[in-house]
Amino acid sequence: MRNLEPLEIGLMFWATGDAERDIAYVRSFGLRAGQLGFGGDLKLEGMGASWRSSLERHPDFRIETAVCSYAGEDYTDIASVKETVGLLPASLRAERVARTKEVAAIAAELGIRSVACHIGFLPEDWAEMRDVVREICDDLSQHDQTFVLETGQEGADDLLAFIADVGRRNLKINFDPANMVLYGTGNPLEALRTLSGYVVSVHCKDGVGPEGIGKLGTERPLGLGEVDFPAFLNVLGEVGYKGILSIEREEPNLDQRNTDIRHAIQFLRINSGACG
Repeated sequence: MRNLEPLEIGLMFWATGDAERDIAYVRSFGLRAGQLGFGGDLKLEGMGASWRSSLERHPDFRIETAVCSYAGEDYTDIASVKETVGLLPASLRAERVARTKEVAAIAAELGIRSVACHIGFLPEDWAEMRDVVREICDDLSQHDQTFVLETGQEGADDLLAFIADVGRRNLKINFDPANMVLYGTGNPLEALRTLSGYVVSVHCKDGVGPEGIGKLGTERPLGLGEVDFPAFLNVLGEVGYKGILSIEREEPNLDQRNTDIRHAIQFLRINSGACG
């Protein structure tokens, strides 16, 4: 795969099982890069061979990150997230760690050096989570890969302390400013400055904060939520970030999602000087 251009616009997209169709979908927006999500219900058998064949036919297409999610995750509200998301549920942890490693192995086969996920809310006593993340980091290090944590479910200071406690050089961050708003966990601009030394990828997503205790905020089209995106992009410049600007839009209506993605591409081109 080719190298990314600095601040290249990409798309966070989910594998459907048809790699050619997935690449065509991203290309339909005039983009040549993205982050490839492996949904929790997606069968992984044969996925590496299928994607390897397609990427050989599209050498100018770049996958920056493999994103791992898990069957049974529920983002309805805070309680549901705490009970179901990531590596926190003890009864599902071994199964989910194994799937993370399997996704990482497929990614390594495709030359993807970054594997991301939401690990879930950090408990006050995070020793078990620390050890699980160490295990994953050590497994990925065999393929020269980084394990990348999604931001949002904890404040920046807590995440920074957790990374220090894990103590693995290949533990990094995918910074999603909207998640800080959706979970009510802090100011995205301040958080970015705090975590900038670990940020290797960025989601361009927007939203508004929760309307009540225990609720999650609501995603919005880029520039129409509470993230000050022009200021956010300026801070990215201040901290020297040159990586992907990966648009994430989880709007369930496909036509509206596609409209919002096109809007986001234009918004980023105008406000960041990004390519793509």
